[in-house]
Amino acid sequence: MMFNIVRRSQIVGLMTMDRSTATRYGSVEEVWVDRNGQVKYFASDAGYTPFEQIAMEVTVTLRDGRTFKGKVRGLDEPSDLAVVKIDGSNLPIAPLGSSASVQVGDWAIAVGNPLGLNNTVTLGIISTLNRSSSQVGILDKRLDFIQTDAAINPGNSGGPLLNQRGEVIGINTAIRADAQGIGFAIPIDKAKQIKDKLERGEKVPHPYIGVRMLTLTPKVAKQFNQDPNARLTAPEINGVLVVQVMPNSPAAAGGIRRGDVITEVDGTSTTTAEQLQDRVEASRIGQPLRLKVRRGEQTQELTVRPAELQKASQ
Repeated sequence: MMFNIVRRSQIVGLMTMDRSTATRYGSVEEVWVDRNGQVKYFASDAGYTPFEQIAMEVTVTLRDGRTFKGKVRGLDEPSDLAVVKIDGSNLPIAPLGSSASVQVGDWAIAVGNPLGLNNTVTLGIISTLNRSSSQVGILDKRLDFIQTDAAINPGNSGGPLLNQRGEVIGINTAIRADAQGIGFAIPIDKAKQIKDKLERGEKVPHPYIGVRMLTLTPKVAKQFNQDPNARLTAPEINGVLVVQVMPNSPAAAGGIRRGDVITEVDGTSTTTAEQLQDRVEASRIGQPLRLKVRRGEQTQELTVRPAELQKASQ
């Protein structure tokens, strides 16, 4: 099998330092810049540079050895993305692709600094698109992810996921610790939307209702109902099963209960957890959502007003 991969040298390194905190492995992340010195994206890695320890100093290092002091222009905690500004000229840039054009089976190249090993490159394929945060188990992010089997390790977070033309199609963000060959990246189209708001000094809205859920089908319901350890029964229908309601959340305020099955949002059929997440994300904070809910043998309509995702709810 033969294929061509375009060589790019436009990836830069970023080191964050906090005067009170020495983070493991030097907290070196991968980012890229535009010609105006705007470092477009930076992601922290849980356990390395958490947002409770926002960097006081940022140093950006280019492949040619030049270093620049950076200034954080904006950050979005739920997505672990930030925009950093540097002053420089003749800056290399990594071309941005479109995650909308990515297909399962495409080549995927991950670049990063795993375990402090700078400029590590791994190769794989795109395994799945639109993997929801609930499926991934990343409950503090409200995003859909690109799944890849390109090796991603601690320290890769913030590094680009590239296609074979060297275009950035995603930002490496997470792995499944209990498995190999299962890594996740934020699609570049979503990252660009967040970046645009941060550059304008705007807050990125993250509406949430405060439930943990799974997609319910008649088959899944039978498994639940036959499992003595499930401590939950469910009707054998298609919908979104609420397995937990967060205390003091919009869902709790709206009367949603554990064991409810959501089947519609604002009159639109909603039968998967991904559909419910998408409709909540597309909603406006504080504006009512009408949910059709199956509770036992009864069907009722409840109103929930999404709120801004807060750290306390993660």
